[in-house]
Amino acid sequence: MAKKNPQPELTDELRDEYRELLLDHIMKKCLWQFHSRAWDRERQNENILAMTTELLCGTEVSPATPDERCYYVDAFDLARAYRNKFTWLSELSTDQIREVMAALKTKLDHVTIHGSLNAELTDAHY
Repeated sequence: MAKKNPQPELTDELRDEYRELLLDHIMKKCLWQFHSRAWDRERQNENILAMTTELLCGTEVSPATPDERCYYVDAFDLARAYRNKFTWLSELSTDQIREVMAALKTKLDHVTIHGSLNAELTDAHY
């Protein structure tokens, strides 16, 4: 019987490298990151990345509401692109995938919301 390769150790440096690769893909390929209000961006980051994480971990996602179905479409496309582009994902355990994706969400929230200089994000009259 063939021996399965052990999971690679996910050091902080490797996790950050993976996070940056995944973030770069979103910043270049995903239009959903450009919602005009902070609350839209928070909601989409949370839902799309949570569903993408579940899909990458092999968990079935069953969207029930129209909003969830919209997020699911983006998550499905993102998970497929990630699997095709980043073959190292298949070498990670589900816990490691969840760790990388949590780091990605934190960084994406910073880049697109909390660290953004776009004043429209918080304009109450917009």
